[in-house]
Amino acid sequence: MFLLRFRSTCAALALLALAACASAPRPAPAPPAAEAAPLPPAASGTARSAVANLASASGTLVSGRLTLHAETGGVRVRGDIGGLVRNGTHNLRLHARGDCSAVDATSAGAEFDPLRGVLTREPDPGDRGRIVADARGVAAVDLLLPGAVLGGGGGNDIGGRALLVLGATPGAIGARVACGVIQIA
Repeated sequence: MFLLRFRSTCAALALLALAACASAPRPAPAPPAAEAAPLPPAASGTARSAVANLASASGTLVSGRLTLHAETGGVRVRGDIGGLVRNGTHNLRLHARGDCSAVDATSAGAEFDPLRGVLTREPDPGDRGRIVADARGVAAVDLLLPGAVLGGGGGNDIGGRALLVLGATPGAIGARVACGVIQIA
């Protein structure tokens, strides 16, 4: 009898403790981190060329090697990317962080706009960075990143940032399928 009363008392105390936890106020969320003011853009960079070796992301077989060269008005990106959807339209995008460590390349952060030196939050018109794969699934890339420079640390410096390929597979449009860090040569 004593044991039965003890167990019911313990059960009642446990229920009271759980009820107290459930009704306790939740801590206030931390205020959002203030974004750093963008650095002023540089008129030119300190390097003439760079390379980005694209490795697969999100379980794809997409890869490639891109060379980047400074020219008047921006940085020219050229190279080949393979393993793409055959005859598919993909996108090559510049991202804020040179970190391709996440399996799905989300570690590269948001897109980066070198013209403004900030992360871009504006809707994409759809044609910026467009690349089209041939019947073998290979895209020949020749794009200009307007306003970008290589090296020097200005707000428009793209050295150390990441280039990502966004996919064209139905059901996964826009998935990050390859990622490569821009390395100054």
